Amino acid sequence: MNKTAVVYWSGTGNTEAMARAVAEGAGSTPVEAAAFTPADLAACDAVAFGCPAMGAEELEESEFEPMFAAVEGGLNGKKIALFGSYGWGSGEWMEQWAARCREDGALLLDGEGLIVNGAPDGGALDQCRELGRRLAAWQ
Repeated sequence: MNKTAVVYWSGTGNTEAMARAVAEGAGSTPVEAAAFTPADLAACDAVAFGCPAMGAEELEESEFEPMFAAVEGGLNGKKIALFGSYGWGSGEWMEQWAARCREDGALLLDGEGLIVNGAPDGGALDQCRELGRRLAAWQ
């Protein structure tokens, strides 16, 4: 059985709802970004990272970005998935984040992240559960 972590930051609860659904699909428990360390990353077979778009379509700066920067050096060869919600723009933050992960050598499920505009509805939560299932089963 693969160990799959689901790590997230959420301001409004939208990305947290997504994280809970991804974790359900992966058979794991979501972890807030501030509690995740490089040692945790090393102990995982796969990780789903979730963060909403903030500001000018960027990752949250006070908790998520510092955690992500700290674990980024361990992403080479790691199986990951990305997800998050947004309320404006086109999802550019996710495109930039996915490119950053690929540059770090991460193996990104589907080559892109899963984004939801606003609060995730039933269909979006089903997509999140499926993302978690597929990440956990990825050989």
